[in-house]
Amino acid sequence: MPIPSHLLDALGRADASWRPVLLAGLHAMQAATPDYFATLGAFLPTDGRLFAAFAQPLDQVRYVLIGEGPYPRADSATGVCFMDGAVKGLWSEEPGGGLSKAVNKATSLRNFMKMLLVADGRLAPDDTGTLALARIAAASRGVPGVVQTLSEIEHKFFDAGFLLLNATLVFRDAVAPAKDAKAWMPFLQTVLAALHARRPTLVLWGKIAEQLNRLPEAQALPQIAAEHPYNLSFITNSTMHALFQPMRLLRC
Repeated sequence: MPIPSHLLDALGRADASWRPVLLAGLHAMQAATPDYFATLGAFLPTDGRLFAAFAQPLDQVRYVLIGEGPYPRADSATGVCFMDGAVKGLWSEEPGGGLSKAVNKATSLRNFMKMLLVADGRLAPDDTGTLALARIAAASRGVPGVVQTLSEIEHKFFDAGFLLLNATLVFRDAVAPAKDAKAWMPFLQTVLAALHARRPTLVLWGKIAEQLNRLPEAQALPQIAAEHPYNLSFITNSTMHALFQPMRLLRC
């Protein structure tokens, strides 16, 4: 069967440099699992955002960060790994509040924020609770030079050359992310092959993302791996500190 039209239409969100690659990736998926698209059904992200991460031009990619899968909520799944569409402000507006309620609802994002704060030396690794975060929020909220929104972090990722992907580009209620990730592996193989000459660093978060190491295209690239950010140990991961501290993602 042909590639479904709604998937082809979603290619319009990608930078033009990526569209031939993404189309080839879809055909590789179809060749590997011929009935996948026919049985795909409803999925997140909605509104044609499936390939939104590929707004980053191919020739500007320096890092490929790969997580697990889209957030399981329609307002949160944006097509860009880790960028929760339901999160606007980062800091609580409530007296004594730390991170905003929306950040706290997204466990992985909350732990990522704490990891950045530890890496910046603003949060002690053994004291990442409410009171410590409240002090940081009070010193950050509305302060020039300090990032206030998740959108600002996304732009900083973009400027640093990150391609923010997931091991599976879709979330479905009745399907385990690991199963969908297996179907999307030929797609990601095509993406990594297209990046081979640029030799970006792969940043693999969690066991599902680490399955990409089966691919020779992934083995050929420099890599940094960590547990998925929904694990509390991610907050004190020194490898992540070393990667992100110089990027100063929480500073404008």
